[in-house]
Amino acid sequence: MDVDHAKEEEYRKGDIGMGSYKGASCKLCRREGIKLFLKSDKCESPKCPLAKRAYPPGQHGPVFRSKLSEFGIRMREKQKAKRFYYLAEGQFRKYFQKADNTPGNTAEELIKLVERRLDNVVFRAGLAYTRMNARQLVNHGHFLVNGKKVDIPSYLVSENDVLSIKESSKESFATIIEKNKNRVGYSWITSDVSANKYTFTRIPNLEESAVPVNLQLIVEYYSR
Repeated sequence: MDVDHAKEEEYRKGDIGMGSYKGASCKLCRREGIKLFLKSDKCESPKCPLAKRAYPPGQHGPVFRSKLSEFGIRMREKQKAKRFYYLAEGQFRKYFQKADNTPGNTAEELIKLVERRLDNVVFRAGLAYTRMNARQLVNHGHFLVNGKKVDIPSYLVSENDVLSIKESSKESFATIIEKNKNRVGYSWITSDVSANKYTFTRIPNLEESAVPVNLQLIVEYYSR
């Protein structure tokens, strides 16, 4: 087996769902070579492990990243996107298949789908520290969509849907809201903290989502 194929086989073995991953979140950022913002404030601080050790995790220390084949490059982009949105392989593949069957640009349609996920909207609205945290909060039933409780993280929010915190949970969100108040807002989410209303006014486009990956390579990966 040549070097490229050996590396690709290694990546396949490591291609597990986020729900199965039990290691340190920061190792994922180091593996991908970019910040995936999986640890909230730590990602923005000098304590960020990627800033200190900008090389892949492993026992061999600061080794150079191996040159990947065309297949390996596309796989890595897919991994980055999955981890950025905190999705398992099966979930991400289903979104791609749905996007691929929708008229229009597949990459654009893929982003529209994952950005509409309730856990992502909760995170974007500043009601969670990370997407992982958002998923947990949704699962625990803390949110209402148009006045009705929704505890499914994959629920797809529609334009002009109004997200709110359940009355009995509002007090426990005070710290999160205060800590996130200086986070840069998003033009497609209108927040009225005093009224407990977070309106998803429209679906963001590809550029606005600012996903740190080459989505065309992901389209090529799944279309091979």
